[in-house]
Amino acid sequence: MTAFTTPHLLQSFAAALVLLCTFPAWSQEECDGYRYRYTGAFDGVVVDANLLYGENINIDFVPQDLLLDIYSPEGDALDSRPLVLMAHGGFFVGGSKEDPSVVSLCEDLAQMGYVTASFGYRLGIDNFFDLQTSFIESVWRAVHDSRAAVRYFRKSATLGNPFRIDTNRIYIGGVSAGGFIALHHAYVDEQSEIPSAIDPSETGLGGGLEGLSGNTGYSSEVHGVVNIAGALQTTDFLLSGTNEPLYSIHGTEDGVVPIDEGDIVFSGFPVIDVDGSQTIHAEANALGLDECLIVVDGAGHVPHAADPTHYDLTLSSIAGKLGEWACEDYVSICGEYDYTADSGVVQHEETAPLIFPNPSSAQARVFVTFESPTHWSLFNALGVEVDSGVAARGEQMVWRGLAPGWYALKSQTGTQPMVITP
Repeated sequence: MTAFTTPHLLQSFAAALVLLCTFPAWSQEECDGYRYRYTGAFDGVVVDANLLYGENINIDFVPQDLLLDIYSPEGDALDSRPLVLMAHGGFFVGGSKEDPSVVSLCEDLAQMGYVTASFGYRLGIDNFFDLQTSFIESVWRAVHDSRAAVRYFRKSATLGNPFRIDTNRIYIGGVSAGGFIALHHAYVDEQSEIPSAIDPSETGLGGGLEGLSGNTGYSSEVHGVVNIAGALQTTDFLLSGTNEPLYSIHGTEDGVVPIDEGDIVFSGFPVIDVDGSQTIHAEANALGLDECLIVVDGAGHVPHAADPTHYDLTLSSIAGKLGEWACEDYVSICGEYDYTADSGVVQHEETAPLIFPNPSSAQARVFVTFESPTHWSLFNALGVEVDSGVAARGEQMVWRGLAPGWYALKSQTGTQPMVITP
């Protein structure tokens, strides 16, 4: 994995985060500091393809089946798992749920322990003489479809919950056009915010906020947004309703969707003025919203699609925020880390204790698992012993409320650093 220097994070992270966990995936407690942040949590992914989640009239005035693919961690026994829905890009005129820029993220997040879904939606811009209106209509059709996709999973949860979804942890994301979908799905949440360009009497556009793409009677609420190179029509959408936590990643040299306020460009033609990720996050920060923006200097549109270095940054920073949202005690991460850290290491006669997460925060729990019987002591940066004891093989300690600072865990296998952030 290629390193990426993120301020305030990696210097302390590098010293401690790569301490390895020896539990096999099937035996972990859910929020153990490893699941949801490392691709080694599970060995493979199970795919359920082409599931029908809804139907609506497309721009050709014919009914269109709406399909999605589900990616689940192989061998996972957990009954209630967070769900991440991802929408592909393609400027609303192309692309599919099989797009590699989405599938790769779905697969890797599933190996971390999430259930992920890549969903298709209605495509088409039907009036190139009025691109602005046609673009808004395309976004609106797609948002109606994304709402139906979320409702599909909530409906399934009442019918035996075959996908074992936790309906209190549903997150929506997308790439490019998919980022538009995710942002508007979450933040256009008042009837008064429906764009004036939308004519609800037009075939395929009716149904108000929720639309008519299927699974009526269930909530389309989401609990977090992952935006990759998308934008909002206006940040005014953040001023009313409930604002879900937000993660975005955007290249500074994006020539398609501006990182700041500006025009979307299609085939060299400006289409509509929008607020890009940097503008959105400035407003979100001013409103006190839980937000994380990753700015990729010098990168163009959808940085992770063709650059392995940017893919590492994208996946790890997404998992950093998703893990925080899924597990309230996880330390906050807004940046890159090594998501490939292996969960299995060669066992020796004496194995060092395992600390997760590390760094942690004063508000979070720190789990320490002793793989060998040992006497141990925890010292703060002043050399004062904070705690001590004798641990049996496999015994676990949990600390919470430690003061911020550096610590040293001494045992018969040596001394290990531990970092507590404010």
